[in-house]
Amino acid sequence: MTKPTQTPVVVPFKPRASDLERTIRELAMNSSNVRWRAITHETHAESRMEWRDITDRMMFDVLRTGYLKGDVEPGRCPGEWKAKMVKQMKGKREVGVVTIVIRHQRLFIKTVEWEDL
Repeated sequence: MTKPTQTPVVVPFKPRASDLERTIRELAMNSSNVRWRAITHETHAESRMEWRDITDRMMFDVLRTGYLKGDVEPGRCPGEWKAKMVKQMKGKREVGVVTIVIRHQRLFIKTVEWEDL
């Protein structure tokens, strides 16, 4: 008598917050790894940056030197992780940058926000 073959269950591996924070910082060091603009239309992140008066320089500062705040969540597709990087800006409030890490190779900026709103 043969045993029925079972399909293996794939359990997504959730990265530790500290590891994902380090990955985001490293990827953000090269701006070509970060996408927040589109050629044909304005992205949500672009419109929020303009509306909230948050500059590209501020966004990169948060990504490169900020800290991960909150939980790491799975993205829409396999290999994607969503997290928020936050940093207190000099003389200003905290800025949050909601980031999608794609296969530990690229960053997609979903939105930017002031943390106290």
